[in-house]
Amino acid sequence: MKVSIITATYNSVATIKDTLKSIERQDHPDIEHIIVDGLSIDDTVKVAEEFPHVAKLFSEKDKGIYDAMNKGIRAATGDVIGILNSDDIYVGPQVLSKIAKAFENQSVLTCYADLQYVQADNLDKVVRTWKSGHFSRKNFYYGWMPPHPTFFVRREVYEQVGLFNTSLRSAADYEMMLRILIKHEMPTHYIPEVIVKMRAGGMSNASFKNRITANKEDRMAWKLNGLEPHFFTLYAKPIRKISQFLIR
Repeated sequence: MKVSIITATYNSVATIKDTLKSIERQDHPDIEHIIVDGLSIDDTVKVAEEFPHVAKLFSEKDKGIYDAMNKGIRAATGDVIGILNSDDIYVGPQVLSKIAKAFENQSVLTCYADLQYVQADNLDKVVRTWKSGHFSRKNFYYGWMPPHPTFFVRREVYEQVGLFNTSLRSAADYEMMLRILIKHEMPTHYIPEVIVKMRAGGMSNASFKNRITANKEDRMAWKLNGLEPHFFTLYAKPIRKISQFLIR
């Protein structure tokens, strides 16, 4: 089973080597790593070119990270597609083997796992742990979502439901998972372990203003799919993060 991993980059030289190394050391025998660069002006592309496992590398102007992800999905030839950001890493060499094993069950169309936020300058220092838990449709209405860097999808799912909505600046991943899991009710599988470490400090959480913008986009994600959240759903979503600081 071929697993395609898409990494969108832009001036990522400070972190991209960690990402590349974490994929290079995977023990799964059939990996297609696709780098989609937004025409970086630093040495991001030069660093990526030093890793022979990289199957495809594009460097051209794009319309943002979700546009880059869409380019990667279109270029992917794997049976299963995952997205690993340019400042994230897989926690060990068996991650993609475990993903491939989950998809040996033909009824599994998507899968996800747990994630740890770590300090930007110390990947061993855990800031908080996102323990996803088993999927339940009703949980989405109580602010739940799986961590997108752990979310893997069969290629034909994207062919059926479409790509990321680039009109959304910060919530396109949320909208995509809402579309797949709730609107189309596609079956998913939970792997109850941490598989990704993410450097702390996301765009949607960078400021109170950004959080308000993210909340508006989350609301739009439901509307785009013809779905109606509970009145408290989108307020519960950031509140659920509090428990992540209690888990190490």
